[in-house]
Amino acid sequence: MRSLPLTFCAAAAVAATLLPTTAALADSEPQGRVSVTPSAIAPGGEVELWVDICGKGKEAKGNSDAFVSEAHFAPADNKGLFAEARIRSDAEPGDYDVWVNCKGGKGKATGKLTVVHHRQPSPVAPVRAGGGGTATLADQAAEQDGPGTRHAVTGLVLAAVAAVAVAFRSVRRRRSATD
Repeated sequence: MRSLPLTFCAAAAVAATLLPTTAALADSEPQGRVSVTPSAIAPGGEVELWVDICGKGKEAKGNSDAFVSEAHFAPADNKGLFAEARIRSDAEPGDYDVWVNCKGGKGKATGKLTVVHHRQPSPVAPVRAGGGGTATLADQAAEQDGPGTRHAVTGLVLAAVAAVAVAFRSVRRRRSATD
């Protein structure tokens, strides 16, 4: 009766010994790192990716939740692969994983990139060289004020003056042509 528990214990010990070995054999492809430059980027920007795990003259594909589309790697130098990827314009700020799989399943690599949102820079003390720093203020003032009744009346008066001038000139030409 004691042989049954002993058999189960022996089977569990064998399974525990073989399980890590099986997992290691299943994941025996080489692991590497993806170099992402720049590592912090704003949405819509472009990053350069470099990996050396796949070997010379190979190809690879990379992806990330931050990318617009899949990145296709091509040979870059004597031993590495290079690709460029564009960051989605609607990517939220934060860290994103980047993963690369070598063609033919001969290796994979991982990396990280950070999406950041930047505010538009605004001059603190603009120089007196043609209004550079005041452009932002003028734009804001134009949005707030806009053309009003005064501008409409001025435009109508100018249009009336132009119409009278054209009429006067055409009458004058007719008189000189008949003379």
